[in-house]
Amino acid sequence: MNIVRIPFSILLLLLTTSCQPKNKSDKPETPQIVKETVAPKVEISLEELQNYETAYFASGCFWCVEAIFESVKGVKEVFSGYSGGTEKDPTYEQVAYGRTHHAEAVEVYYDPGVISFTELVQVFFGSHDPTTLNRQGPDRGAQYRSIAFYKNEKQKKIIISYIAQLESKNIYGRPIVTEVSEFEIFYKAEEYHQDYEKRNPNNSYIRNVSIPRLNRFKKNFKSYLKEDSH
Repeated sequence: MNIVRIPFSILLLLLTTSCQPKNKSDKPETPQIVKETVAPKVEISLEELQNYETAYFASGCFWCVEAIFESVKGVKEVFSGYSGGTEKDPTYEQVAYGRTHHAEAVEVYYDPGVISFTELVQVFFGSHDPTTLNRQGPDRGAQYRSIAFYKNEKQKKIIISYIAQLESKNIYGRPIVTEVSEFEIFYKAEEYHQDYEKRNPNNSYIRNVSIPRLNRFKKNFKSYLKEDSH
């Protein structure tokens, strides 16, 4: 299994923009989301998606994570959503304000004949900082924690083995705090979150955090990219 050494930008940690909706007071309020386009995401039929395997990850704001996995060869579709908690049918407001135990997560539909689960795990660890507890870049809180979900013992062993290799080579310089959790359920996020980066290129968070994060990933994982993602 190859280890990819990823230089992680300090700039990302210093940015003040955040995926989390801002409160003007201590009392939570409904997030004010700027919807720069109302075009719905063109979804693939359920029948077609059933031909693919699924994998689940959480590594900060799902706008960023969705865009990263959608650039990977063998990945057919990615949905933003919520997982890792016990509450039923969570909303963005509840998750983003830390009112649930869920994290912002993604559901990845992929072709194992093109890309393996092991390679998706490499993408996951290579596209975020797994050493920051309950934080990813400017986004803070358990809802932005790092989680690698597994659906069976084989996947669990793959994740644990890869973490051990990363730590044995001191790739990040600090202990990895990623949760390795058995997958239970995924709740798809509200429609305006799907393909958010593509549909809202002028959003300040997308310009300052999401796109730079995606570009860093592309620079380090060129061989993993779809032809139209270079």
